[in-house]
Amino acid sequence: MTETKPLLIQGAAIEGGETADILVEDGRIAEVGGGISRAGARVIDAAGLIALPGLVDLHTHLREPGYEASETILTGTRAAAAGGFTAVFAMPNTSPVADVAGVVEQELALGEAAGYATVQPIGAVTVGQKGERLAELGAMADSRARVRVFSDDGFCVWDPLIIRRALEYVKAFDGVVAQHAQDPRLTEGAQMNEGVVSAELGLAGWPAVAEESIIARDVLLAEHVGSRLHVCHLSTAGSVDIIRWAKKRGIAVTAEVTPHHLLLTDELVRGYDARYKVNPPLRREEDVRAVREGLADGTIDIVATDHAPHPAESKSCEWAAAANGMVGLESALRVVHEAMVATGLIGWSDVARVMSKAPARIGRLAGHGTPIAVGQPAEITLYDPRPSAPFRTDDLRGRSGNSPYLGRELPGRVLWTVHRGALTLADGELVEREGARA
Repeated sequence: MTETKPLLIQGAAIEGGETADILVEDGRIAEVGGGISRAGARVIDAAGLIALPGLVDLHTHLREPGYEASETILTGTRAAAAGGFTAVFAMPNTSPVADVAGVVEQELALGEAAGYATVQPIGAVTVGQKGERLAELGAMADSRARVRVFSDDGFCVWDPLIIRRALEYVKAFDGVVAQHAQDPRLTEGAQMNEGVVSAELGLAGWPAVAEESIIARDVLLAEHVGSRLHVCHLSTAGSVDIIRWAKKRGIAVTAEVTPHHLLLTDELVRGYDARYKVNPPLRREEDVRAVREGLADGTIDIVATDHAPHPAESKSCEWAAAANGMVGLESALRVVHEAMVATGLIGWSDVARVMSKAPARIGRLAGHGTPIAVGQPAEITLYDPRPSAPFRTDDLRGRSGNSPYLGRELPGRVLWTVHRGALTLADGELVEREGARA
């Protein structure tokens, strides 16, 4: 769906730099410059706002099909639009698992019907995400969904032969394997980061080496095969060092960090609030500093939310029984603002790179992550960096409320989201989409 009425954005700072007007017509950017006028256009006064290419999340759990009590593709993409995202990559840990062409095509169709963001399915690496044999990678790649990212996220592809075969297979269609780096034997029964806090609380620890050892193995396999590897939710200082070494060596590896690993530490676990239980776990302050530096210097390529909704009963319980995961679509840009921009580590053009351009490039998603320039698809986020307010339940637009930021003061606010030339968020309020599923 696209609006026939033109859209005129006046006085926005493009990627935080030059101020310009942006005219959107027929789903594309028709003009960029000063003093643009267009009869009949809807005008947005964007003075003081930052215009970014529509945000792209390479790591989202939309839960549909199978776990609609937590989230649906409709509710998840509404949350995405509220956070300034115009495209999300949907992880395959659904029921049934997205390991065949039929399931990924179903997810694609549901995203198109909802209309709030492009939904690009991620295919499972192995059948049922069981790690035993490769899924139908080629069939998913050749399907209407054109899958290019494959992951067993939630589970590590632990067998080195299986991960090698997957890396070899995806080369045929320029795909990428996105690894959940977690040695299962080293993390049996683990409840939080292994360190001083876990020792004091008496909770089983999750050692950093469980992540780092898998990354080290897999970058060497990627080099041997000559294929693309992507590391999901990197969280430790040692992992940053390994990725930095691999890139200097010329290995085709990319990596992501979540907003929560840029801001939160394992000290929060002292209150046993299960909103802070996540996989990989919140790490030490030293790790937070290291991943921030890694994102700033380009070692880490992107920010990805790992948006993981759960029903209330999965979090309102004792720590050991609680599910891992946090919702993050609505808060991601504000958290990156606090952790990275407000600290002077990166600028807004860097935000555009790590939250739009690079994720779209890694996922080979056409029509997203493009500059705000004449002729480009109209995928735009308008962000106001000036306000500061506590993050509230009213800020959550998905189905689940397991945000670690509730009550926390965060800067900024996403005000307008433009997807395929049409508004999905207008002055901070979701636009009801004609024909969207109830």
